[in-house]
Amino acid sequence: MKHGFHPEALGEYEGAALYYAKRDPELAGRSIDAVEDAIVRILESPTRWRVIDEDVRRCLSRVFPYGVLYTVEADFVLIVAVMHCSREPGYWKERLATP
Repeated sequence: MKHGFHPEALGEYEGAALYYAKRDPELAGRSIDAVEDAIVRILESPTRWRVIDEDVRRCLSRVFPYGVLYTVEADFVLIVAVMHCSREPGYWKERLATP
């Protein structure tokens, strides 16, 4: 199955990687690996992870405190947020609003 990022989710992902890169490049690599692993797990079994709001599901990354929030569309997975687990819940909901 294919996947894509909401533009703001991609920005969060890049921002997290930059945050860790400023502290330690190796740490940045490990954080990217953790999120990529979560994405692989999602793509292997998209309906496995818990629904947290309507049709949005969440898969937690291992070791790093990030959740990958996504929806399962007809032929792809849309990643809605790469959320640090201490962020305000639901901040990403506006991304799902239809214009």
